[in-house]
Amino acid sequence: MTRQFIDSGSPWEALAGYSRAVVDGDWVFVSGTVGADFSTGLFPPTAEAQSDRALDTIAAALAQAGASMADVVRVHVYVPDRADVPGVSQVLKRRLAPNRPANTTVCCALAVAEAKVEIEVTALRQGRRTQGGRVD
Repeated sequence: MTRQFIDSGSPWEALAGYSRAVVDGDWVFVSGTVGADFSTGLFPPTAEAQSDRALDTIAAALAQAGASMADVVRVHVYVPDRADVPGVSQVLKRRLAPNRPANTTVCCALAVAEAKVEIEVTALRQGRRTQGGRVD
């Protein structure tokens, strides 16, 4: 199988030479995604709104890969302000809870100054799962 590279039009993809997502077999690896509107360059004012926007970008990348948010098995979340963690967590719960992915949240500075959150995910496309939940 060959790898598939998915781009979202983010200025940082061009700057750093990476893809929004890489598909390798049934695995989809989505890069850290901030909550900017890539067509305007604008960021919503809150960490919660940025989380929703980042997850919209992630959902679009997953769709291009033939996957969905229901396929997400792992989430990494980076938040500069610890006070934003509960709000960001509520957005993640609302958007991802039905499939209960593994999650790590880290409080740290981000490379993009306007960003209040950065989210990356790993997904396993449903086609390879058996009824017992194991991968063939």
